[in-house]
Amino acid sequence: MRRFSYKCGSLTTLCPYNPLAPTSPDPRFMSKKKAKSPAGKVIAVNRRARHDYFIEDTFEAGLALEGWEAKSMREGRAQLTEAYVNLRNGEAWLVGAHFSPLKTTATHVKADPTRSRKLLLHRHELDRLTGAVERKGYALVPLDLHWHKGRAKLKIGLAKGKKQHDKRAADKDRDWQRQKERILKH
Repeated sequence: MRRFSYKCGSLTTLCPYNPLAPTSPDPRFMSKKKAKSPAGKVIAVNRRARHDYFIEDTFEAGLALEGWEAKSMREGRAQLTEAYVNLRNGEAWLVGAHFSPLKTTATHVKADPTRSRKLLLHRHELDRLTGAVERKGYALVPLDLHWHKGRAKLKIGLAKGKKQHDKRAADKDRDWQRQKERILKH
């Protein structure tokens, strides 16, 4: 079937009887496909968390942020190295994370780079985390900070601490895997 457009407007219908109608759409009027950005762009990663802890389970939490914090995160000016997650009064808080304010931040807002930030989790997730931390002795560590559908998310790990010999064994395994890859490569 060929495209046939009526003179009375922009209504386009399919008509097999018009031999003069173009067979393919005009490329000038086609919309261009936008390149998709990678989903879940990572802002900051806490590398010490995987070195110091066995991560048993992970959760994704939203963050209650101020405007200047979101802007500084878009610039990639966030650090999670000294951060930890604290449970108080049935709420989860990110403590010790450092968000460097931009130089163009508004002057009427006092920017506190290390303030405690509230984490947004469902009630059943909070109950599960509270039970694991208080009864079983787990720790809550921030693993990474990333964007998900335009919103800042924090990946939290439910973790047990590693002993020194566990860290050595993990380093030894990692080195062996690296050597094995080199041997197989050549």
